[in-house]
Parts: sequence; structure tokens; C-alpha cells
Amino acid sequence: MVCRRLLRNGNRGMHLRYLEIKGGKKLDGDIRVQGSKNAVLPILTSCILGGGVCRIGNCPRISDVEVTLGILKAVGCKVIQEKHTVCVDATDVSVCEIPASEASRTRSSVLFLGALIGRCRKAVLPVPGGCAIGARPVDLHRKALEKLGVTFSGQESMTADGSGLSGAVIHLSFPSVGATENSILAAVLAPGTTVIEQAAQEPEIDELIHFLNLRGARIRRKKDGSIWIEGVKELYPVKYTMQADRIVVGTYLLGAVSAGGRVRVLNYPKHGLELPMELFREMGAVVRMEEESCELKCSGRPKALSYLETAPYPGFPTDLQSLFTAVLACADGRSRIRETIFENRFQMVQELKRMGAQIEVYGNTAWIQGIPRLQGAEVSATDLRSGAGLVLAGLGASDVTRVRNVEYIERGYEDICRDFGRLGADIQMCQ
Repeated sequence: MVCRRLLRNGNRGMHLRYLEIKGGKKLDGDIRVQGSKNAVLPILTSCILGGGVCRIGNCPRISDVEVTLGILKAVGCKVIQEKHTVCVDATDVSVCEIPASEASRTRSSVLFLGALIGRCRKAVLPVPGGCAIGARPVDLHRKALEKLGVTFSGQESMTADGSGLSGAVIHLSFPSVGATENSILAAVLAPGTTVIEQAAQEPEIDELIHFLNLRGARIRRKKDGSIWIEGVKELYPVKYTMQADRIVVGTYLLGAVSAGGRVRVLNYPKHGLELPMELFREMGAVVRMEEESCELKCSGRPKALSYLETAPYPGFPTDLQSLFTAVLACADGRSRIRETIFENRFQMVQELKRMGAQIEVYGNTAWIQGIPRLQGAEVSATDLRSGAGLVLAGLGASDVTRVRNVEYIERGYEDICRDFGRLGADIQMCQ
């Protein structure tokens, strides 16, 4: 509760907080994982597209969701949040401009471009914020929306005019998740047919499509990966329950690889972790899959991975790269990881070196010489996933690790202390 109370008070006192981890305790337990961050943010944003009340269950209580709900309120939605259920009434959406104070706090604010264009045929968006993991330009978003007839003006803020919105063929030069989502959000209510070629194939995209189709949209993904959208005149309210967050699932399973022991996820997602599960086995873990759960056991030092490269789905997810880097720092042998999505994902390496890690980065490739065990130290998260990676490093390290900048972790993890504590870790929030 300490984490959440201070989070709602803004930045006051955040720099004083840190996670303290006493490493060396094996994990053992079952856990149910929060709803997907990367799916719930576009789904919440899409509530704008129709009137009535949408009820979203298993909504994670994370800071990125809090910011998104704040933006929904700012544009005229009524929002009620009770535990893990959020109700959004978008009947009276009347504002098409996103407050700069909110847009600067999360990268996902860029998705309001497509949603507001679809609903109001106009949107004004300041420069979006988020973790400093790379340039992440919005050029792909703009080019995609321009294909749909949207025109842009302004520099510090983007003003979008969607009065000429209509279906079109969009070919993405890169399968960007955000650009795919923005294209879908804008095209759902656009007259005519829209085709998105080289669309992102992440499971979170398909969850958004499923949610919108339940509301009356007409969206299909073809076998070649393209997405076809037949514009409809209106969407309807719906009740929906979010799938488990596959990155959080990967985090807790990796905890057992780092510290040793057994972790069983009770609500294992249907798709999205096929390749990471193969890698867990290569690292020496024993993985048992059931219909709705997954159990991982690991004893002894994990094995190194000779080569690993991030790529759009179904490739290895960039969101797990920092976590694997942290765990491989203690693997038996030498590993190599190449980051192809975000150029600043290796910022965490300097923090791992404080713990004794032997890692060298050349351009977008990290060479990791595993050592038997890391040494606890005081380290700082540089972004959401690096923060989780440092927690994993601390779980397997000797002595005490203190992780600062915990506000990054809270962007995507509901309560990492609670969850790892339930699995047997000695971890607590301090201030």
C-alpha cells in the first residue's frame, strides 16, 4: 500500500523510495498475474470510440493505467475504478485536446490520436512521454493516419484534422505496434475499407481487435498478417476481462531461473511466450505446461544462450531483453544479445556492472560472460524493464540489493514486492 499511496501523491518523496532485496532465497509458489499493460492501454483508449459504459475487468493497478484514465476524464469520459474493474462512460466525449501534463507521462498517450480522430475527427496531442529507451518517433503513426486522409499541423503539439477520414491501404515500413493500433483506432469508424499491410502481430494487437469486434467493429486478420477493417457507423458498450500480462509472466518465471526454485503461473496467457519458453528450457529449466497454467523449476546455475536477438512478434520480445540480460549475467558460459528495436535498452548494463556483472556492449550487441553470482549493490532503474531486470538480479545475488527509481517499475508492475514476496523472496519497499 505504501507504493500506491505515494504514487497518487505525484512525485513527492519518490526519490526517497527504494526496493530492498535480500538475495539467495529460492522461490516456491503459485501466482495469478495481473492484466496486460500493453493490451489494456489501447483498449481503455478505444472506449472513446462509442457511447455507453464499457466495463474492463482484470485491469492492472499501475501508474500507466492511472495516467490513461486521467486522459479519458480530461476528454469528457466518466470513469469509475473499483479494485481491478474500470468502467468508462464515453457518452459525453467533448474535448479533443490531450493535456500536456498527462501526455508527457506516458508514451501510450499517442494512441489518443487515432481514437479522437475516429470519434471527433480532430485531435491535438503534445509530445508524448514514457521511458527513455530510444527515439521512438511518431513518424510511422503520422504517415499511417495521413493515408486515411488525416492532415497534420503544428510542431510542439500535433493538431490532426480528420474531416476527410476514409478507408485506405496502409503499408507500414516497420511492423510498429503503436502505429498499427493507431491505424485500427482511426479506421474502425471511417467509411470504406482499410487494409494495414505489414501490421504488427503481437498478441496485444489481436486482443484489441477482439475487444473492438465485441463492440460491433468488423476487423479481420488475414493469414499473411495484414489487418482488414470495414468501417462501421457506431460501436456499443461491452463487458470484457483482460488477459494476463505475458511480460509480467515472463518476469516471475525468470525469477525462478535467477534465484532457483519453482514458480507456477495459474493464469498463463494463450499466446505470446512461445519463444521465451523454448529459451527457458535451453537455460536448463524444467517447464511443464497445462491448459491454463505453466510451472517452471530451476536448480543450479542457468546455462548461457549463445545468441539472442530481439524482433517483432513472433520473435523474441524487446520487453524481456533487459530481464534476460540480468539473468544471463550469472549463466554458465558466454551469451550474446542483439537489440534491434530500441537503441537504449542496454542502459541497465552499467548498473549490473555495479553488482559485478561482466558485460561489454558494442553498438547494439551485448556480450555477457556469466559469473557464479552477482554481489548486492545500490542500483537505479533507468526504465520500466531495466527496473524489473535489476530486481531479478537482486533475487539471485549475494547480500542486499537496493533498487532506486521505483516509479519506473510501477509503470508496469502492480506490486512487484507483493508478488515476489508471495513466491518466497525477501523483498520490501523502503523509504
